[in-house]
Amino acid sequence: MTSESEARPTDSLRLRAGRGLSPFHIVLVEPEIPPNTGNIARLCAATRSHLHLVEPLGFRIDEQAVRRAGLDYWPLVQLATHRDYAAARAQISQAAPNARHYLFTGKATRSYLDVEFRPGDALVFGKESVGLPEALLEQHASELVGIPTLGPVRSLNLANAVSIALYEALRQVGELAHAKLG
Repeated sequence: MTSESEARPTDSLRLRAGRGLSPFHIVLVEPEIPPNTGNIARLCAATRSHLHLVEPLGFRIDEQAVRRAGLDYWPLVQLATHRDYAAARAQISQAAPNARHYLFTGKATRSYLDVEFRPGDALVFGKESVGLPEALLEQHASELVGIPTLGPVRSLNLANAVSIALYEALRQVGELAHAKLG
């Protein structure tokens, strides 16, 4: 007798994990580069995380633009757009009342590795060219975190930074434990 996993061809199997905890919220404030947002959208679909885009956007996300870009995973993305960060924060707080917000910036003095993430938390990132607005950093100074780098670069690519932070948050809450082929 063969098990179900033995009967299926291995090329169709993927490593899966997750206990179905509340997803994280990824917030992009005024993103400018479509491929970065596309990569982050795929990451959100793969992790069941919500994607919040704060206007203005440096590109279009209407159906025609998404189809032209070949983003076949776009329907899987839990997407919301907001006129400003305050509106995004209010919607997240309504959906996840205990959510904490962590604003990622190269100007932080606290590492994201020193944070104890909880399901439903919001990870907030700024635009590629200049990061988060100074006024936002000042207003939420206690929520600032950064990703340490070893070399002299000013910052990491936005999609890479979101990936690093989100997977650490998922690891901390146990969503990556007990991965299996499925």
